[in-house]
Amino acid sequence: MRSIWNGAISFGLVSIPIKLVNATESHSISFRQIHLEDGGRIRYRKVCELEEKEVSGAEIGKGYEDSDGTIIPITDEDLSHLPLPTAKTIEIVAFVPADRIDPLQMDAAYYLAAGGAPAAKPYTLLREALKRSNKVAIAKFALRGRERLGMLRVVDDAIAMHGLLWPDEVRAPQGVAPDTKVTVNDKELDLADALMDTLGEIDIEDLHDEYREALEEVVAAKAAGETPPEAPEPAKGGKVLDLMAALEKSVREAKESRGEEPAEVRQLPQRKTSSRTTPKPAQGRKSTSKTTTKKTASSSSSSSSSAKKSTATKKTAAKKTASKKTASATAKKTTAKKSTPRKRSA
Repeated sequence: MRSIWNGAISFGLVSIPIKLVNATESHSISFRQIHLEDGGRIRYRKVCELEEKEVSGAEIGKGYEDSDGTIIPITDEDLSHLPLPTAKTIEIVAFVPADRIDPLQMDAAYYLAAGGAPAAKPYTLLREALKRSNKVAIAKFALRGRERLGMLRVVDDAIAMHGLLWPDEVRAPQGVAPDTKVTVNDKELDLADALMDTLGEIDIEDLHDEYREALEEVVAAKAAGETPPEAPEPAKGGKVLDLMAALEKSVREAKESRGEEPAEVRQLPQRKTSSRTTPKPAQGRKSTSKTTTKKTASSSSSSSSSAKKSTATKKTAAKKTASKKTASATAKKTTAKKSTPRKRSA
């Protein structure tokens, strides 16, 4: 890998010669600008305004434009003699826990390669010290015309440096969060946790740029004079009105995609809406009605039976009373007959 900057790491009184190497590379497909009428290439030519002629890269240098429009030439030698200790040095200023670094500050990544055999010992010392401390080093360095912040950490057996934005270069998230006050209940959080657990972890190495692959297919088809493949129809989804239902469905689909058993989630009751038709009487109500009817009939039957028994009792009592009266009357008549004297004949 070609180095883009040579200098040294300043670690207290220890100086470690290093080379700065890009740790990342872009695989994106780039396009050229063309003339739509004839397909001709559109190029940007570097032209000197004074001579009105095109100049080569070797003839181009740097210059600072003053407020009055005057151009002040600045050479690479001028930049190498800046009155700044970090012009050619990565100066470590502190060691802090990694979680103290806001990911929003992360910028480009570089590898720091040891600059020759003499740098191997101090390079290894710094690497092992970072490993044992579980900390990262905060450093200042100058690159591409400005001083920058950097974070040094260990990657395998190498030391990597992430460029960091200055704190005042990171915007505050004002006006980004929703203005509407929203309350999230525990059930929704439980389903969100279930979805996160179902999705689980993934090996970053398994991910790839599908957009670039699709773009390569289109380019290959056009180059062969064939019709480019068409994008599949996106799934038509309705507007999500019920967050809980959407979470439940997401958990089920995530489990099914992984070949797992469907998630055990409690079915939520359906919401009542004005458009629902009049519900049919429930079975429970029918049985209740029948039971009530039976009870009423039984009650009526019991009342009727009781009334009949009462009437029969009254009739029996009346008969007994009438018998007693008849017997009494008969006894009186008999007594009266006995007491009447018979008349004798002369």
